[in-house]
Amino acid sequence: MLEKIDLARKFAAFQDAWSPKLVGDVNDCAIKLVKLRGEFVWHHHAREDELFLVVKGRLRMELRDGALELGPGELVIVPRGVEHRPVALEETHVLLVEPATTLNTGDVHDERTVERLERI
Repeated sequence: MLEKIDLARKFAAFQDAWSPKLVGDVNDCAIKLVKLRGEFVWHHHAREDELFLVVKGRLRMELRDGALELGPGELVIVPRGVEHRPVALEETHVLLVEPATTLNTGDVHDERTVERLERI
């Protein structure tokens, strides 16, 4: 059955930052929503690329050799193996597209690691 996904309503359904929520699946990829506030951990994903689409707010994607600034409607694809750190100075809403197996903290396991995604 087809379902319309209202991004604003889905983002309003949760408050926690850095805890991706699953909203759908496309083939072997997960479609996730996440709220970002502050700095995340430096990490990389050995086998997975990640797509970050900013829906609301501003995202700075820090890389070891520079940074990219993204606003609403802009996206970046971080290739597998590239070390990165998302930073959001204000609450930022991001849609992620990545393989379903992707761990949010990649090669780092800490208190922000989400092993099991909540579907909203």
